[in-house]
Amino acid sequence: MSDARPWVLTVGPLLPALQSQLEQHYRLLDLWRCDSPAALLAEQGEHVQAVVTTGVHGASANLIEQLPALRAIVCFGVGTDAVDLKAASARGIQVSNTPDVLNDCVADAAMALLLAVARQVVVADRFVRAGRWGAERFGLTTALGGKRCGILGMGPIGQAIARRASAFGMQVSYSSRRPKPQLTYAYHESLLALAERSDFLVLAVPGGTATDGLVNQQVLEALGANGMLVNVARGSVVDQPALIEALSNGRIAGAALDVFADEPHVPAALRELDTVVLSPHVASGTQETRQAMADRVLANLAALFATGRVLHPVREGAQ
Repeated sequence: MSDARPWVLTVGPLLPALQSQLEQHYRLLDLWRCDSPAALLAEQGEHVQAVVTTGVHGASANLIEQLPALRAIVCFGVGTDAVDLKAASARGIQVSNTPDVLNDCVADAAMALLLAVARQVVVADRFVRAGRWGAERFGLTTALGGKRCGILGMGPIGQAIARRASAFGMQVSYSSRRPKPQLTYAYHESLLALAERSDFLVLAVPGGTATDGLVNQQVLEALGANGMLVNVARGSVVDQPALIEALSNGRIAGAALDVFADEPHVPAALRELDTVVLSPHVASGTQETRQAMADRVLANLAALFATGRVLHPVREGAQ
């Protein structure tokens, strides 16, 4: 008896529960498990109608070229900067992601990182564990109330961060591709102006060529010696060597980073600084959010094979 299930290719590891559902409903090829991915694609690539991938693994033009029957690239996450959208668009291949369901958790993580760097939570934890409390006094930290929180990117995640920062009594302003008239926060047309008027600069923009290296030496200097950077966007948004130099020489006061230029590799210079809080790209990493993301992946695939269209399309240039 022949197996009529559609062929689906996974590029990298997924949640076990999602992997199990995919194996149940589709003829699954796991590229990341193969000793010879090239051989797998040569032998069975012609059957693949959908690719399931993540923001880290993406889908290159080379991969797309080897899948002649490909109809859709379904991303587990909102980021599609690792997907060659131009190559997909040229072939009429749909690209989908999992919008909205991770906004709150990423915003929560941004505030957790902001609090951690401002109040030196990680340093204080080490201070107590080392038995120094009593023999020494822990230094003073930075309050959030009344401070200026600048947000780069005012999409759904940026807006969720803004609401939380406002609840902490912070003065919120933002910069994005265009102002949002429905919002009451102050708008700055340039990132440089936003940095100059911020005590904390929070990054919440997509990755990709449009935002590559946006936070450079000039922006960090504008943020200033008392300013702190929080990044829950993409590592590519920040000129990482410039950030290391600014932190090492006290040109900014601190940074809290969930993303890096070459994950999972984090430079020793960042790991060794007490003014830096580090997190392993887990801003959306709650059980609830990851399950909701998995559900959207399955819904996008189901819609593709039932109607020919994914539920949450991403267009070239949407980054």
